[in-house]
Amino acid sequence: MHIQQLTLKNYRNYDQLDIAFDDKINLIVGENAQGKTNLMEAIYVLAFTRSHRTPREKELIQWEQEYAKIEGRITKRNQTFPLEIVVSAKGKKAKLNRIEQQRLSDYIGALNVVMFAPEDLTLVKGAPQIRRRFIDMELGQIQPRYVYHLGQYQKILKQRNHLLKQMQPGNTQDRTMLAVLTEQLIEHAATLLERRFVFLDMLRNWANPIHHGISRGLESLEIRYSPTIEVSEATNKEKIETVYLDKFQQLQEKEIERGTTLIGPHRDDLIFLVNNKDVQTFGSQGQQRTTALSIKLAEIELIRNEVDEYPILLLDDVLSELDDYRQSHLLNTIQGKVQTFVSTTNVEGINHETLKKAEFFRVKDGVVVT
Repeated sequence: MHIQQLTLKNYRNYDQLDIAFDDKINLIVGENAQGKTNLMEAIYVLAFTRSHRTPREKELIQWEQEYAKIEGRITKRNQTFPLEIVVSAKGKKAKLNRIEQQRLSDYIGALNVVMFAPEDLTLVKGAPQIRRRFIDMELGQIQPRYVYHLGQYQKILKQRNHLLKQMQPGNTQDRTMLAVLTEQLIEHAATLLERRFVFLDMLRNWANPIHHGISRGLESLEIRYSPTIEVSEATNKEKIETVYLDKFQQLQEKEIERGTTLIGPHRDDLIFLVNNKDVQTFGSQGQQRTTALSIKLAEIELIRNEVDEYPILLLDDVLSELDDYRQSHLLNTIQGKVQTFVSTTNVEGINHETLKKAEFFRVKDGVVVT
């Protein structure tokens, strides 16, 4: 799959942009704060309907404008179709093939994108929420129904936490409502957990041989899911629901006391082991970066395996963060297979045959010159 054309209007520092892309490598060069990352972000938003940089969607709208619009012409499975995202003070609209989608789960997955940016190097050593977000975004691409369950879970979780904060000791009405919300939360929590287990099993199968190759055969990578309840990949959904219910009952008084939900997918984590050692705690910076790179390359292959086409790859100012060996491994892997967008302030130091064949774009103050 690839993006043939991208059109922006009132998007961050772009008044108007209409640009056609090469279906292989697109090199976007410019100084900092000129619009390189904004362009990459726009492609990401077109795929996911949300930014990877900010949860405040009004930031996407150019100053003193009422809306921002992103349009893309996509080729996928030998079919070409338009996508459109409009962000305004009233909310967000997503159109697939010119038809507005009432649910984001009906839109996400139309365009598959893998982003690799400097902040992704913190996937291993950063906070658990970074790893949870990684799972949610990538799993949502290949199983759009997951997005629905995640949205429902987050909505009920918010209601449950609000109730826990307001609860008064001895109020039976509050406890009845808590039981209802707990039952609803468990239904979606069990679905999320079950699907995360399946996803990570697939990711593991791709990531380990990739990591083995990057490390020249010296390291093996293992990915473990760390849930807040005692279940495993072999546990079926019904059993997961039972374990959740038992645990919530055990924790009820503590949750009321603290005013928050103490277990669930929103508190789970991933553990990365290199040669059986936790790479977050004991790994070198090089091992942590190799692990992050292995995960990103595994994402590409996993998506290709699931949707039968390679996703689009966004390399946003990340090549300069990798040494020559890891740069070469990354570019050799995607060469000729994946439509790739590479943003950088300077092409010096990135010597690779792939980039010599790239379509070149220079960005300055929200204007792109080919």
